[in-house]
Amino acid sequence: MPVYLWQGKTRDNMSTKGEMEANSENEVRARLQRQGITPKKVKKKPKDLFENVSFLQPRVKEQDVIVFARQFSTMIDAGLPIIQCLDILQAQQENATFKKMLKDVKESVESGQTLAEGLKKYPKHFDALFVNMVAAGEAGGILDVILRRLAAYMEKAAKLKSQVKGAMTYPIVTILIAILVIAVILVFVIPVFQDMFADFGKALPVPTQVVISVSGFVKGNILWIIIGIVLFIIAFRQFYKTERGRAIVDDLMLKTPVIGVLIRKSAVARFTRTMGTMLASGVAILEALEIVARTAGNKTIEKAVYHVRSGIAEGQTIADPLTETNVFPPMVCQMIAVGESTGAIDAMMEKIADFYEDEVDQAVDNLTSLIEPFMLVFLGVTIGGLVISMYLPIFTMAGAIS
Repeated sequence: MPVYLWQGKTRDNMSTKGEMEANSENEVRARLQRQGITPKKVKKKPKDLFENVSFLQPRVKEQDVIVFARQFSTMIDAGLPIIQCLDILQAQQENATFKKMLKDVKESVESGQTLAEGLKKYPKHFDALFVNMVAAGEAGGILDVILRRLAAYMEKAAKLKSQVKGAMTYPIVTILIAILVIAVILVFVIPVFQDMFADFGKALPVPTQVVISVSGFVKGNILWIIIGIVLFIIAFRQFYKTERGRAIVDDLMLKTPVIGVLIRKSAVARFTRTMGTMLASGVAILEALEIVARTAGNKTIEKAVYHVRSGIAEGQTIADPLTETNVFPPMVCQMIAVGESTGAIDAMMEKIADFYEDEVDQAVDNLTSLIEPFMLVFLGVTIGGLVISMYLPIFTMAGAIS
């Protein structure tokens, strides 16, 4: 069905515009007049030449999905039918990719499928957590509440992810810049000094000889060094894609000083926030644990959650198998045990998540304060050492002259 772009005036003489799917221009004008809009201009929307080239289409961001969930919740709460909500959300959506997705979801619902079934077609943007919670909301008649909870959950999860990424990005970027600066000095600067010292007539100081040797090696093998680094990165990525490789790397990351503490705290916050949100929304505990395990983001945490799920399936509480994993802090296990005994496990999970999200904030601040002096020392020792080693022969010459 073709899409038409229209402009018109409302009953209050306010200018408005939009787009509409219809069989003809006359149909668009008739529908607008029924909505109380006087059409001024209606034309067929031109086709996008690159609409079937996926990598040229705009990417759907997490924020787009959050806004969608919030607006959808408000419309449902106002009493609008699901199809009408989807129609409005699709019409006002500026992201072309997301617009097509919403159109397809609307058509699925119109054909008799549930909203959850329609969203399930796009697992990259609507994950198992989103789909299962929407299904629970449809079954319980509380879709507006569920969508509101999902939006709040996604906002907190996005904030947590951003904090962890920010903490990791700073040291990585600093080290890469330092390596680049050292490489430039070794390849372009040191050879100039080497030519200067060629007629020195005396043995060069040991630090200077070492730096010149390293410079000669790097300059003579720069291409092989770059190829080696690229091959190492490719090999590491392939290794990490394997089950065993990911388990080894993720376990090492959790055991890494300082950074491991940050990863563990963020994993606890994600686990408890997701579990609390799903349990409060009426998702069965075994199904919730299955989803949490798949979205853990760390193989060690994933194995621990699956161990908890197996224990519950055998009749245990959540706290007992959680303690056995030795992955989650004792305080978390004890608080969950209290929540189980009082029948308020979802509320307790939310409290633990709030606490550990604050702990992640503190851990990020601590990491930054620890890294800054370390980076200053690293840059000072490496670059300063290179500069001093090259000036040692000059100091020797000056001493001989005096």
